[in-house]
Amino acid sequence: MDSTLLAVIGLVTLALVFDFLNGFHDAANSIATIVSTRVLSPRQAVIWAAFFNVVAFFIFNHAVAKTMGKGIIDVNIIDAHIIFGALMGACAWNILTWYYGLPSSSSHALMGGLAGAAVVKAGTGVLVMSGIIKVLLFIVISPVLGMLLGLLFGVVVYRLFSRAIPGKVDHLFRKGQLISAAAYSLGHGGNDAQKTMGVITGLLFSAGYLGGKFEVPGWVALACYSAMGLGTMSGGWRIVKTMGHKISKLKPVDGFCAESGAAATLFLASSMGVPVSTTHTITGAIMGVGTMKRFSAVKWGVAGQIVWAWVLTIPGAALISALVYWLSVHLLS
Repeated sequence: MDSTLLAVIGLVTLALVFDFLNGFHDAANSIATIVSTRVLSPRQAVIWAAFFNVVAFFIFNHAVAKTMGKGIIDVNIIDAHIIFGALMGACAWNILTWYYGLPSSSSHALMGGLAGAAVVKAGTGVLVMSGIIKVLLFIVISPVLGMLLGLLFGVVVYRLFSRAIPGKVDHLFRKGQLISAAAYSLGHGGNDAQKTMGVITGLLFSAGYLGGKFEVPGWVALACYSAMGLGTMSGGWRIVKTMGHKISKLKPVDGFCAESGAAATLFLASSMGVPVSTTHTITGAIMGVGTMKRFSAVKWGVAGQIVWAWVLTIPGAALISALVYWLSVHLLS
């Protein structure tokens, strides 16, 4: 077995570890609302979310994977050192923010990792600015759209059921939240798993294993969806507390509206091939539902801490990735 194949196998394994951590880190996004409203227990919720993370394999195309694989940096300069640096930078950032209970973006950590390693290798000219700008724009668009759709769903639902008996409404939306949580988990899997698929496909392409055509192999897609599902089943309870309890108190009807707004945003972004942050999206949706009741229902101090984690994610992961890339080239070559 030659050294190139060994390196590829090692990096594919590391990429799947990142995908597992992505599911672990972002499990809170999929289950925070349904756990905080006590519709499902934490164990039931992660199984529910993980199942629909994997089902996304049968629903979504690979537009997001192609954006991440060749729309952030020039695919022709990708090598084992860049992929290693990017994955280590993203993994390190995920673990750091998980430890402090901050729901940062695995997507943006991975993008920052790719950019940091690529710039050290070949300068800023290898950055694909059209793809990067699209992702940066959606750092703002996805939480705002999630907030607006969460608010819209909330206004419509509350008006439709304004004269209904509260107990019946609660009973109805406890069932409805199973559907909205499933939809959100589908969107989560369909967007987030594809980012790792793009990185692995870029690695295989650069190593000459795809015959010069950038297409995601079926086994790569299935492996990434499965790794994310396993990570989700492991759960990230520190972040569940922040997402489900500290931003705004939720009832089942609120959870339904927030998850529906976030799911619609993720489905739209995935259809456009934009790798967005599921963390940003669900946070915005929860805020939207919270502001529907009253502005003070949202704990803006906690929201501000989360925003700082978002701002620091790309440069933080990029710096770690750049350092790991430099060490890899000088110590492992």
